[in-house]
Amino acid sequence: MDSKKDTLLFIIWAQSLVAMLGSLFYSEVMDYIPCELCWYQRILMYPLVLIYGYALYKKDIRYAFPGIIMSGIGILVSGYHYLIQNVPSLQSAGGDACGVVPCNAIYVDFLGFITIPFQAFVAFLVIFSLHLALIVQQRRA
Repeated sequence: MDSKKDTLLFIIWAQSLVAMLGSLFYSEVMDYIPCELCWYQRILMYPLVLIYGYALYKKDIRYAFPGIIMSGIGILVSGYHYLIQNVPSLQSAGGDACGVVPCNAIYVDFLGFITIPFQAFVAFLVIFSLHLALIVQQRRA
């Protein structure tokens, strides 16, 4: 891989690491209890640190193929979670049926729209988009 591809792969890995550390900060330092959908997002995000870290170590994006699948699913889960929090007709879906902590609970609300699921959505979207860019670059080469 050339330096541009290495840089993109590093950014993908760093994004997954920051997202993982951010979720741990919210739960362990701020004492926010994760809801059921937050756990699914964690299940999809945490392995990405290892997957992309290994691909970065080997300098080969082919080792990171599961990452694009997991980040794509993560986009769907976090997008759905964000909709549950912000669309009134869907808020009832995130109430009592979601577990001990309701999925429509909002712990963080920066600028009136940046919630924890929104942050996860952006992280998954960055990872997915940059991985797609790497695939396109690799096919052109």
